Amino acid sequence: MSVPTLLAQWNPGLNNAMTLRAAYEQMPGDDASVIPWYVRLFENPASLVALPGAIDLFGHDCIHILLGRGTLSPDEAFVLGVTMGASGKLAAWQQQLFTTIARYLYGSMFKFSRTDRLVFDMAVDFAKNARIRPLDSVPWQEQQDRTLGELRASMNIDIDKLIILYEAERTLWPTSPAAKRLPREVLHNPDDR
Repeated sequence: MSVPTLLAQWNPGLNNAMTLRAAYEQMPGDDASVIPWYVRLFENPASLVALPGAIDLFGHDCIHILLGRGTLSPDEAFVLGVTMGASGKLAAWQQQLFTTIARYLYGSMFKFSRTDRLVFDMAVDFAKNARIRPLDSVPWQEQQDRTLGELRASMNIDIDKLIILYEAERTLWPTSPAAKRLPREVLHNPDDR
């Protein structure tokens, strides 16, 4: 996956004291016009064939922040997996369809590797087992002045379980740049960053 340099280096970590707005303002990126048609077809809620968990770009970016994930390929796979898994509507055939599409139809920086597919499946299972609130139905624009700790608690995202999962990912893929920089702890004081 080839991500623009600034975006590839961005990593939000897990800071409970920061507001969503402050974290979002630190995120480099492009607008929705750079998203290819094939991603919009399956991941945009306005599409007639959107899969469960489809969400707009702002909401998707907010979920990156909430989960403490950057924008490398495994990070994208994890964010998509949690979002789809938390929807409560993802059937096994849809999960299989999406990973096949992301592996063989998606191009360049959106294409899933074998590892990305495994990370995606781990994330789907995590979201379902943790009973994370459907993230695709959150009014993200209205949440910007809440702290990330408050948001995580309200979405039923258990940080301790998330960190355990990140440790498992580091163990499975120790050379992965995304896994190497996964958060190991939660920051509670904005000055800790």
